[in-house]
Amino acid sequence: MTISTTMPRRLSYRFSWVGMIGFAIILFWAVIALLAPHIIPYPVGEIVDEDYFGPMSSKLLLGSDYLGRDMLSRIIMGARYTVGISLAAVCLACFTGGALGMAAAVVGGWFDTVLSRFLDALNSIPSKLSGLVIAAAVGSSLSVLIVMLGVIYIPGAYRFARSLAVNINTMDYITVARTRGEGISYVVFSEILPNIIGPLLADFGIRFVFIVLLLSGLSFLGLGVQPPYADWGALVHENIGGLPFGAPAVIVPSLAIASLTISVNLLIDNLPKKIRDRSA
Repeated sequence: MTISTTMPRRLSYRFSWVGMIGFAIILFWAVIALLAPHIIPYPVGEIVDEDYFGPMSSKLLLGSDYLGRDMLSRIIMGARYTVGISLAAVCLACFTGGALGMAAAVVGGWFDTVLSRFLDALNSIPSKLSGLVIAAAVGSSLSVLIVMLGVIYIPGAYRFARSLAVNINTMDYITVARTRGEGISYVVFSEILPNIIGPLLADFGIRFVFIVLLLSGLSFLGLGVQPPYADWGALVHENIGGLPFGAPAVIVPSLAIASLTISVNLLIDNLPKKIRDRSA
């Protein structure tokens, strides 16, 4: 009798320290967004400072805004809207676009042609222009913003998923699955999706960054999140008058936007190669 001395294969991945820093910052903002109503030191609408654009102090750690409200509280609540709206929109865009892209690659024919041409036409319209037109025409409620941002980025998610699925669709195991009589949904979600999940997750992160920047830009122009709510872009917009004074009220939300978007990029750029290329 022989005894195998083969060690079990480790099912772990080694992340770089840069990627871990990016992940830690993303996790920090995610926790802040979830717990925001319970950890704010002051109600977001309460005037707590007699002076406007007040400096940082022991009472107001990030100073006050143009009305004398606590900026720390407003940044914390702003994370809830920036992260929440962007996450909901990117899920809508990537799940819808990804499913349509994989289905088009499998079905082919007129379905692929018509859907691709239609989404190519939508993709030809600049995202900021689309956002401005839709927000000005329909309004800027939270639900409208989520749907609008999701729809704007569906064509890009579709093209990316389709390009990956077309290559997988030519593999022998896909032919075997079709020979067994498997349906489209089985081929898409059981055969193709597991083999492209890594690149799709990387694309998910990139589109999340795009949506955060677009949402912040719309809010800065006054067409994004509307009062009494405020995301980070809206905070920059309403406190822009403090820029000549170097007020924390305009600098801190800008740094918050930068920290979130840069951290997502750092995490994506430093993902282990196995995760980027395919799923575990």
